[in-house]
Amino acid sequence: MNGHELSKALRSGKRVYGTCLLSTSPRWPDAIEAAGVDLVFIDTEHVAIGRDKLSWICNTYKAKGICPVVRIPEPSPYRACMALDGGAQGIIAPYIETVEQVRELRGAVKLRPLKGERLYGATHGTIDLGDEVNDYLANFNHNAVLIINIESQAALDNLEALATEPGVDAFLVGPHDLSINLGIPEQYDHPKFMAAISKIIKTARDAGIGAGIHFSNGIEKEIIWVNEGANLIMHYTDLGLVRKALTEDFKRIREETGDTAGTDGDSSADII
Repeated sequence: MNGHELSKALRSGKRVYGTCLLSTSPRWPDAIEAAGVDLVFIDTEHVAIGRDKLSWICNTYKAKGICPVVRIPEPSPYRACMALDGGAQGIIAPYIETVEQVRELRGAVKLRPLKGERLYGATHGTIDLGDEVNDYLANFNHNAVLIINIESQAALDNLEALATEPGVDAFLVGPHDLSINLGIPEQYDHPKFMAAISKIIKTARDAGIGAGIHFSNGIEKEIIWVNEGANLIMHYTDLGLVRKALTEDFKRIREETGDTAGTDGDSSADII
């Protein structure tokens, strides 16, 4: 799946499957390809990945037909352009709360390489770029996808405006940050949290954009949300899946061999 195909799928309601990658090992692309995912979520907000290595990672997945989507460290149009120039086909922008943030990111993702006053005018509707330039930019950014993280009450308050602002392809919930911002840290069963997720999914799908949650606390809730209309399934992280599998396997070995000296470890999910 390339960026254009991902955008079409997200907007049409088709389900797409991805996972978050924290490891930069060159062995991961083959393993991820075998799992049959549509996209990879490469996190540079919480993981220290340099531009050169990030570019190699993005171009490797792209060559395998897996859409590389990068979460930038901050909602900066300059960071977005850097990731796209390096080979990313999609941007996840963290902690978006305002339409103005979206307009800046739309300029970077959908209207690159236009800059300056003409870009500002184009994103604010005060300048008509003309057919020739519009066609050029549409072709230049054919595979560029913009996904915004919904992680706060302020974002919930502005949800409809964010969903209908041109250029947004999908909402992606950051559940850990959202739960804290709502005053219910890591309480993913709390009615307030569940209601917020339902509102995000409905608002996104009503606006014709994708909706998803990066969730690492089991698949039961993911299935519930998919049945509500979420179509961006961003499942776990590589680190979380390895930790979960090791914890469960070691627990079983200890139980079946009578080993009482070891510990079961911490199988809680990561919060990236």
